[in-house]
Amino acid sequence: MEPVSAHASRDLLSVAPGTPLREVIERMAARNVGAALVIDGERLAGILTERDVLRAVADEIDLAAPVSTRMTHAPETIESSDSIDHAATLMIHGGFRHLPVVDGGVPVGILSIRDLVRVALVDTAPRGA
Repeated sequence: MEPVSAHASRDLLSVAPGTPLREVIERMAARNVGAALVIDGERLAGILTERDVLRAVADEIDLAAPVSTRMTHAPETIESSDSIDHAATLMIHGGFRHLPVVDGGVPVGILSIRDLVRVALVDTAPRGA
């Protein structure tokens, strides 16, 4: 089985912990991504996902608040050399859809449940068929 690095996105949306929630949400929408990595220096401090945004809206949180107030702190991560099978196991058992990919603790990518589906399914039909 191929390593996580073969399937993870390296086009990261990363923000600082003090970035206002509204700005992070707008950037997620503009980039059409379901998660943003919160980086403090070179360290992964957290992740803000669509679920975190939904909870913030439901709690009527001031969207001017820093992302650090609503992010998932110290999220589960996976090394880029780990297997896709290991990533799938972590995501299924952890109940999350986005998994930060690290090399020696430094964020280098993100793997989504959509990426795992692409690995699992072989699309043999041409588009539009």
